[in-house]
Amino acid sequence: MIPAAPLALQPVRWQDQWRDGVRDPAELLSLLGLDALATRLSPAAMAQFPLRVPRAFVARMRHGDPADPLLRQVLPLDDEDLIAPGFSWDAVGDAAAKAADGVLHKYRGRALLITTGSCAVNCRYCFRRHFPYADETAARGDWREAVAAIAADPTIEEVLLSGGDPLSLSTPKLDDLTCQLAALPQVKRLRIHSRLPVVLPARIDDAFIAWMSALPWPVTFVIHANHANEFDGEVDAALGRLRDAGAILLNQAVLLRGVNDSIDALADLSERGFQAGVLPYYLHQLDRVQGAAHFEVDDDTALALHRALAARLSGYLVPHLVREVAGDPGKRPL
Repeated sequence: MIPAAPLALQPVRWQDQWRDGVRDPAELLSLLGLDALATRLSPAAMAQFPLRVPRAFVARMRHGDPADPLLRQVLPLDDEDLIAPGFSWDAVGDAAAKAADGVLHKYRGRALLITTGSCAVNCRYCFRRHFPYADETAARGDWREAVAAIAADPTIEEVLLSGGDPLSLSTPKLDDLTCQLAALPQVKRLRIHSRLPVVLPARIDDAFIAWMSALPWPVTFVIHANHANEFDGEVDAALGRLRDAGAILLNQAVLLRGVNDSIDALADLSERGFQAGVLPYYLHQLDRVQGAAHFEVDDDTALALHRALAARLSGYLVPHLVREVAGDPGKRPL
């Protein structure tokens, strides 16, 4: 009989890492030696949109640095309490694009599924931080209404899995969805938008890779990283597994004040992502959701940064600078 591996040598399941994530801002600051920042925390922001961040992501933050670009993305500060003119609860017109519970149809040929409201990390600039997930997820009723809405529109050729984060769902739950979608002859492509390969790379486990490798469509996997420091060896390995399974890997970032609003930060992000096998896709101007105004970079600065990036890097390393405008037929180039 082969003895069981010692507990210390057994891999930690991604579900356990999820549950062990940091949810107390005071604990996060203590881990980073930044207890003095506690006076800047916002109980109101925390109550409305709680802190959630995996320890694997915390480990990439710089100890003792209150300006760390990864910390800034997740820490609920009093800046969020500002009610900013021009910022709203539905910044990109999700409500108007509803085709069924959890189904958004904004652009011709594509439908987006709000697969879940869960995510392993709560990014403070999230444009869906006010989204009514309790009432609006495609998983309700075992996907039936969502799949029926797509089946009823023969122009839909591409399905996007979004959320929350679709990889928050178990692999069998994802398999149930894609088995139903596979019965729709008009669906030709699948796109998955997920932050988990970056913030919780253990999610890309054997079962997930087996599921993805068996999908009947070409798969484009869009990760979300805003700073080069978000990549490490574990993230590289997870992305490598996705590539080996046949996925096309793209990155979309958000231009964020205090995170990546410099030419060096943007260039490092594109180059580090490419090193991990990911092509830059979009650099989004901030979606103007209430609570995120302190992240906004003005258009003139954004355009200047983008021009400088294009002058510095090869063309395939320069993402499209865009803004999402409710009612537009696609992302609007700046």
